[in-house]
Amino acid sequence: MAVNVHDVAYNLERALRENDDFKNLQKLYSEVEADESARRMFENFRDIQLKLQQKQMNGEDITEEEVEQAQKSVQLVQQHEKIGKLMEAEQRMSMLIQELNQIIMKPLEELYGNLQQ
Repeated sequence: MAVNVHDVAYNLERALRENDDFKNLQKLYSEVEADESARRMFENFRDIQLKLQQKQMNGEDITEEEVEQAQKSVQLVQQHEKIGKLMEAEQRMSMLIQELNQIIMKPLEELYGNLQQ
């Protein structure tokens, strides 16, 4: 019996949306968005992150000044109660997604792992 992996993927998407960690993430994100100063601070932090990621993807060097700016930004947002909680919730979701990715990739790892032996 063939399994439609797309149907399974959509079921997984629905399960993630119903997951308590995701619901908590949504709530915390809404709280940050509703707080003007927190929203601006979080947007600034995200802009810095995205710029550094873009530079890395383009193979560009990241300056020491940019690293220091990013570190200061991280420290600043972590001190903000609402953003700190949001970042913790993001971390939990990221860990869950990594675990799911490991499960999904297992057949390929087993296949290629067997070829290497």
